[in-house]
Amino acid sequence: MTGTVEPIPLLRGDRGDPGRSYARAPLPGGPDGPAPLPGGADAPAAPRHGRPRVLLAPVTVTPGKPLTPSHLKGLFWVDVMYRATARLADVTYRYSPTTYHPTDQTLGFWEYLDHTLGDTDYSQLSEEEIGELYVGYRADGRQAPVSALRPYLDAIEHHGWVHPSSARVLELWSAQYARLGMHDPGLTAHQPPGMTLDEVLDRLVPLGLCLDMREYGGPVYLDATRYGLPLRQIATARGRPNYLACALRELVPLVPGYDEVVLLYDRELEPDYQLLQRVLSELGPVVRRVPVGRVPIDGRIRSARHGDWRGHSAGALLEALGADHEGPALRLGMRLYFIATLGPGDRQSFRPDLLRQCVVRAERMLASYEAPADAAAEAGLTGFLEQQRGDHTYVDPYRLTSGLLAKHRPAPVHELLPAVFL
Repeated sequence: MTGTVEPIPLLRGDRGDPGRSYARAPLPGGPDGPAPLPGGADAPAAPRHGRPRVLLAPVTVTPGKPLTPSHLKGLFWVDVMYRATARLADVTYRYSPTTYHPTDQTLGFWEYLDHTLGDTDYSQLSEEEIGELYVGYRADGRQAPVSALRPYLDAIEHHGWVHPSSARVLELWSAQYARLGMHDPGLTAHQPPGMTLDEVLDRLVPLGLCLDMREYGGPVYLDATRYGLPLRQIATARGRPNYLACALRELVPLVPGYDEVVLLYDRELEPDYQLLQRVLSELGPVVRRVPVGRVPIDGRIRSARHGDWRGHSAGALLEALGADHEGPALRLGMRLYFIATLGPGDRQSFRPDLLRQCVVRAERMLASYEAPADAAAEAGLTGFLEQQRGDHTYVDPYRLTSGLLAKHRPAPVHELLPAVFL
């Protein structure tokens, strides 16, 4: 295995008039919102009086390819939900690439790179170039033996190690997050889960939610059959975890400290997230599921393993739009497109022309922007956000973003933009 790469500098942010300020409003709890808790596997801080505690736990993108339109849609959805809900509740945004490195998808890619390329310098590669290597890995179809993956797993679990290819991708993503005005939940930080797999099983077996057959040479299953849900394998007979097992290692120790847990995921993962909701609900909190549809390309939804990001990656979109539009317009316009225009479903194919129209519309909105002047405006924002919650604590991103464009019930735009969208 090879070492880690040096951090790269962030991409430049805004272009255009340096005299016009679109400063983001600080989130409650500090300049960047609620501070991350030490150690990665965090218990929530003591809530302020009368404020519920909310855990946002979106599906985590594995760092082996560029961010696609589908990824961007989900990430904007979470970002708006986090920043809006943090005005009304104590919110933790849990997004840990560390937790999901042990999956065969990631370990297999790392082993494939070292097996085929050897000791390679990835520090100057683009995310698209690394993505092409990932496409090659998936097309190769070779299954690495468990013995070949074990050193990688040990390096992750005991030393916080990250393969330099994924370290490079995470650095590039961090730069893109900054340029898009998205809260970075710790992409490059070491955030290990709070439990081992065996500790998770020790918690779930007494609740009747787990069937561990390893003693008899079989796999490990989540068992919610009494709720009408099928058995779901989460680990092999040798204890190799899948994505769902990694999610349990992360979330089982966390959720008892929260009033509401929000799981955001793409619709193709619906069966797993129904099961995850049922299991986590047994540990105390109210658990909400928020499925977000993928973005078809030319009418087809395809996995990143096939290279569906070519020409549509986050980097490519930023390069194309950033040549003509300032940073604030990019941030707002992309949220208008990926949330309000595409909506929660997956029927509309990606359209660069509509995305550009949203950015142009954002420029017009920003041209009349004025910073909120007083505490009364802040109170008005809080009241407006509370109307976007429904019967849950979190703020609905689609309802909120669509409200920016509504004419019959105008939103407090001047307060919303710095608080949530810029």
